Amino acid sequence: MKRDLLSIRDLSAQEILGLIAKAEKMKSELAAGVLPMSLEGKIVGLVFLKPSTRTRVSFEAAIYRLGGQPMFLTAKDTQISRQEPLADMARVLERYIDAIVMRTFAQSDVEELARFASIPVINALTDHSHPCQVLADLVTIREKRGSLDNLTVVWVGDGNNVANSWIYAAARLGFSLNLACPPGYEPNHDMLDWAAGQAKGKVELISDPKQAVAEADVIYTDVWASMGREREAGERIEAFQRYQINSQLLASAPPHAIVLHCLPAHRGEEITDEVIESPRAPVFDQAENRLHLQMALLDWLIGSGRPGA
Repeated sequence: MKRDLLSIRDLSAQEILGLIAKAEKMKSELAAGVLPMSLEGKIVGLVFLKPSTRTRVSFEAAIYRLGGQPMFLTAKDTQISRQEPLADMARVLERYIDAIVMRTFAQSDVEELARFASIPVINALTDHSHPCQVLADLVTIREKRGSLDNLTVVWVGDGNNVANSWIYAAARLGFSLNLACPPGYEPNHDMLDWAAGQAKGKVELISDPKQAVAEADVIYTDVWASMGREREAGERIEAFQRYQINSQLLASAPPHAIVLHCLPAHRGEEITDEVIESPRAPVFDQAENRLHLQMALLDWLIGSGRPGA
């Protein structure tokens, strides 16, 4: 039976941990020059309706590294620009290629594509969710910290798609997640209610960022105005002033806490140059791990068929 990755909510805790372990293994195999060519003869379509650097390049590189062939498509390259239904596109592409990676606006787009396609569909970002980013971040956290046990992650800033994926991850794996967001910019309360109803995980809204980071192992931020919300940038800059990751905020956190940012960063807004260039912010190691997680995910879905150890 085919599997999709539309949200971290689609995965069990065992599958998440298996993907992390597989990513770690494939990172070592790449360094040793012994990666399996598990995508040999496979073609993966990258349907990107939003711009991208890390997501596009990491997926293309992952496909090439495993012996496959990426096929990059934008709206203007396809009949999407002429309102072809996604249901029709799904049933055409499944006859040509082996998997679809889609970066788009509405979560309903990837859901519709997955519903009609008989091949795996991977969410490479929607306005609601960014599962590949957070799975790769978990690889980075375990790499830097040694374990995901007794973990406290603190999200500081906009309650956006990446924050949503952290909520799903906390609910699945059972770590603590504090969300420090300005009033009116919190994640959807239906999601918070869902997380509260899970057996695992402690997800809390804490409006004061200094209080939120007091016991942090990881402090995470993202741009204040995500793609599609650029026109709100002015009002958001005013609303988010207290939520900048700077040396003053880090003084309220434990000395061991690391800082992550999914990039690109607007330096001087959500994070200062001083912090992002410091040893406490392994953001480029974090970006590298997108490649290793993408390899693990593709190997699972259309390669070896197993999520990992």
